[in-house]
Amino acid sequence: MDKKKTILSGVQPSGVMTIGNYIGAVRNWTQMQEDYNCLYMIVDLHAITVRQDPVKLRQRCMEFLALYLACGLDPSKSTLFFQSHVHQHAELSWALSTISYMGELSRMTQFKDKTKNKQDANIGVGLFTYPVLMAADILLYQADLVPVGIDQKQHLELTRNLAERFNHQFGDMFTVPEPYIPKIGAKITSLSDPLKKMSKSDENVNSFISVIDEPDVILRKFKRAVTDSGSEVKRGEGKEGIENLMSIMSAFTGKTFEDIEGEFQGKGYGDFKCAVAECVIDELTPVRERYYDYLKNKDYLQSVYKEGAERASYIASKTIKKVYRKLGFVDKL
Repeated sequence: MDKKKTILSGVQPSGVMTIGNYIGAVRNWTQMQEDYNCLYMIVDLHAITVRQDPVKLRQRCMEFLALYLACGLDPSKSTLFFQSHVHQHAELSWALSTISYMGELSRMTQFKDKTKNKQDANIGVGLFTYPVLMAADILLYQADLVPVGIDQKQHLELTRNLAERFNHQFGDMFTVPEPYIPKIGAKITSLSDPLKKMSKSDENVNSFISVIDEPDVILRKFKRAVTDSGSEVKRGEGKEGIENLMSIMSAFTGKTFEDIEGEFQGKGYGDFKCAVAECVIDELTPVRERYYDYLKNKDYLQSVYKEGAERASYIASKTIKKVYRKLGFVDKL
């Protein structure tokens, strides 16, 4: 029997988990854990590339773990852990930084976006080296596949380059990972500006749906969603808002765009928005209820992340030992 391929992914514990994160990442993870060897992190080391309130960061980490479980991730099938609990992430990141080039890091689109209009003196080095840590996350576990959104493809390409560069310079060491991009729901856009990605850090709370929003809040946000001056529920030029809502309905119901267009032929945007809200509420209500149940059970959450870190550390320690030997370090006794 073929050995299961390894998949690794993670979400930053910042803001709230939106339906964009849910559709594009976490819900897919629950399906992957049946067929792959899965490791899912809460990437708290990445989170501190921007200033965090330590108390709130700690709280959000626990909330995100509870959400992972509420969304269907099973600790007996997937390794769930906090990135900071496996010290080899930082160690491999340093080793990889020595073979990373300033030019390739400065070309990272996310770095350029996040540092736009900022003085060099106010830009943290962590923002610049963030992609190297991401590469370390992936290569540490010899991941075969990495679920990535459109905005992360460039970072994965760097990871592949670093793996190949290390293998060339020091001998075969790392698996060169491939991207795993879901066909549906790879990019859900903002409800208030459908030309922008839905972001959990958006200051306008009406622009995103949180996985734990109450039903009345979800309905209100969808009713306020920006569409266009027309009335037909169909795709077309200038109808990015409607197409985004169709994408959401398709992801939550499995209906095709053609099915949705046929179902709402002759109906207005008001009916359509309410229907989209209803299908989202139906799926997220039990998720929200499980989330609050898990949050109350601190002992269980602690047992999940402790066991997850132990499993992840076992794999990571074997990788870093081989890396250090290839680099020429003296073996640790």
